Amino acid sequence: MHEHLYALVMAGGGGTRLWPLSRRTHPKQMLPLLGERTMFQVSVDRLLPLLPPEHIFVVTAREQVAPLAEQMPALPRENFVIEPMGRGTASCIGLSAVHLFHRDPEAVMCVVTADHAIQRETIFRSVLVAGQAIAEQDYLVTLGIAPLFPATGYGYIRRGEKLGQWDVFNYFKVEQFTEKPDEETAIRFLQEGVYSWNSGMFIWRADRILQEIRRWMPDLYATLETLGAVLDTPAYETKLQALWPLLHKETIDYGIMERADKVAVIPVDLGWSDIGAWNSVMEFHERDEHGNVLRGNVMDVATLDTMVLANAGRLVATIGVQDLIVVDTPDALLITRRDLSQHVREVVEQLKADGKDELL
Repeated sequence: MHEHLYALVMAGGGGTRLWPLSRRTHPKQMLPLLGERTMFQVSVDRLLPLLPPEHIFVVTAREQVAPLAEQMPALPRENFVIEPMGRGTASCIGLSAVHLFHRDPEAVMCVVTADHAIQRETIFRSVLVAGQAIAEQDYLVTLGIAPLFPATGYGYIRRGEKLGQWDVFNYFKVEQFTEKPDEETAIRFLQEGVYSWNSGMFIWRADRILQEIRRWMPDLYATLETLGAVLDTPAYETKLQALWPLLHKETIDYGIMERADKVAVIPVDLGWSDIGAWNSVMEFHERDEHGNVLRGNVMDVATLDTMVLANAGRLVATIGVQDLIVVDTPDALLITRRDLSQHVREVVEQLKADGKDELL
């Protein structure tokens, strides 16, 4: 049944909100943030019981191919799709769809990312199978996460009429996508009971998403059509380097999903987090009797509900602090309140503005 099922792992992000551990040359997907294995390794590990390595593709930046391939040597090197520079998820997904369609014109692609945490992995694989069956009915399928609290850091999907059921999974027509709401709106969404968090994971036929790109993003489609015509020829690399910088940066949500017709959502509880900030990293670690997560050479005195990651080899001592995140690296030290950990990105932006590239 899974002969035409493929996964696309998006692994090109920078993970700026997880600075100073996550850097340009070693972004968060390459880091063992939740255990012994890196985020990328874990994302591939949970696909392997369902798919052979030959059916797992990775889209990433050129400089990240070698370290990612080293982390997962079972993946064929030709399955790495190189994006010369970030041009949004619409472009990287479109380019990958061209490669997959070239490999298998009947390919169904499951778009996942290399930096999500998923606790219920068996359910995850089952919902991908259900998504394949629904995608083969011409739907663009998105996975909606059952919301646990009124999050303001996630987008939301409003579901409409029930379209059907596959196995234990109901799927619904998508009524509306909403970007990250304010707290009042998020509380209302939670109360209404018809909203899911937008996971950023999708399932569709490769030819279907290319059709939608042709319809809604004709400039991108023209570039993809040109590249598809020279795939597996020496001209491909030259044209990729020439055309890619000219593309407009756009997300798949805004570029396609908010405008397409046959869009379905499968609401599912996966024990999911996008691990977008240090506070979410802390949530996935087991805490000690004082609510702390302490890793490395750490001494704590009267410390509560705090995470300390000591990665510089030296002793980090905390006394009488509460609700902090402390990340120590050889060249930078981060100290933030847990509830403000989303603002780490602002530090990175300031470092860029100051020209301190050696710290990025």
